Amino acid sequence: MALYAAYASNMDPAQMAERAPHSPLRTTGWLKGWRLTFGGENVGFEGALATVVEDADEHVFVVLYDVPELDEQALDEWEGAALGVYRKIRVRIATLDGDVLAWLYVLDAYEGGLPSARYLGILADAAEKAGAPDDYVKDLRTRPCKSLGD
Repeated sequence: MALYAAYASNMDPAQMAERAPHSPLRTTGWLKGWRLTFGGENVGFEGALATVVEDADEHVFVVLYDVPELDEQALDEWEGAALGVYRKIRVRIATLDGDVLAWLYVLDAYEGGLPSARYLGILADAAEKAGAPDDYVKDLRTRPCKSLGD
């Protein structure tokens, strides 16, 4: 089993149960030295998509799932890995039980652009359901977003 670190809508355990039914939630943690951002506005249907980039002063809340190979393939399809939208990298995640290695998806596009308000709401709801701290969820809910008609 491989550990997958979800930082976007897959933080929602119910969504992950649909997309990867054999992948139990293990714990939550922090991706230290990285920040949540958005990019690939020309790739997404509603605006920019979530990704993470290195930033020594920041950290990103993540949910860790134990993912068997079959579910990993299904997640690759959901995330557009075969289409080149996202690619996988291995990172170190800080948990209450110590650091662990996990893989996550990063957008294969330039940083920049605004996500839709709907997309940000999905991310904030997922973070809240996963137990992210209130200030982290608030930050997601108050980020700048693309206006209707943009």
